[in-house]
Amino acid sequence: MTKNRLLAFSDGVFAILITILVLEFTVPQFQTGHLLTAMIKQWPILVAYIVSYFYVGTLWLFHHDYFQALKSIDRRLNLINLLMLFSITLINYPMALVAETISRENNNDIRIAFIAYAVIALFISGTFHILYRYTGKHPDLKSERMQQADFSKSRFDPLISMSLYVLAIISSLFLVPLGAIFLLAGIGFHFVAYLHLSNALGQK
Repeated sequence: MTKNRLLAFSDGVFAILITILVLEFTVPQFQTGHLLTAMIKQWPILVAYIVSYFYVGTLWLFHHDYFQALKSIDRRLNLINLLMLFSITLINYPMALVAETISRENNNDIRIAFIAYAVIALFISGTFHILYRYTGKHPDLKSERMQQADFSKSRFDPLISMSLYVLAIISSLFLVPLGAIFLLAGIGFHFVAYLHLSNALGQK
């Protein structure tokens, strides 16, 4: 498979995933004249969607720019990409869990939902760590621009995000709001990682 075909396939997966995320929105049950109240009660799914959209969108930006900067791909890198895409497509499930459990206002269920989200996010960051390690050991796959880029600020980014998700899992066991903060910090850090990559590659 060529690099262009890999990018086209990956972009298609990301596009489908973002479409699936918005399908969680459904018309609420409401009594005539009380639609606004029913819509306001759907705020958990809106918040979960915004966070997940930002998350998936950032992952797509990073994935696209990183693979675009490669010179070529091989079979193992293609398999790593498939694993990465698989992990990212799982995000819709914990997003739905978080929205549903917050709506039901049961603290134990909310805890499990946040842990599920953090576990999937940890898995996703783990696949990016595998990507970093593999391309680091195979410089022949990198373009000249990528080989000359300074990745000193980003080489540990996947490990940092993984650490934040581990903290989110542990914190959620004792204090759900703290776990949520670490989870959001991990998701937000992916944008920082994208900026590190973009700056290293000299993109504007």
